[in-house]
Amino acid sequence: MLKTVLAGLVLVAHASAFAQATPVGLWKTIDDKTKKERSLVRIVDSGGTLSGRIEKRLDPDAKAGDTCDKCSDDRKDKPILGLELLRGVKKSASGENRWDGGTILDPEDGKTYKVLLTPVDEGKRLDVRGYIGMPMLGRTQTWIRVE
Repeated sequence: MLKTVLAGLVLVAHASAFAQATPVGLWKTIDDKTKKERSLVRIVDSGGTLSGRIEKRLDPDAKAGDTCDKCSDDRKDKPILGLELLRGVKKSASGENRWDGGTILDPEDGKTYKVLLTPVDEGKRLDVRGYIGMPMLGRTQTWIRVE
């Protein structure tokens, strides 16, 4: 009986850790080149599809009125604050703990890349890989969970 109870507790603990191991939440973005904090991005789930918006800018050089003047889609000239960076991301069909199939925007250069999101460290960090073509042709930022 004790073994059954312990096994149940382990299962519940594992399930709760796995529940946090999703990209949904508020993340502090860290620039992969400068290692500086850039922004807070909120990722939300709407019917199994994830999207993410800039909720706060942390860069001290950022100006309140900055817009995505280099964007070429519907985000052109939209304010950086509130800008939708992630679009169309879904749970990977591979069965692994990853999300893909969508895009991520780099507001610095206005370019859009395919994206792969992988929660790590029990969901405390998020590896965000933007790429062209194949995932090995890209770069990764590690975001830190805020909530």
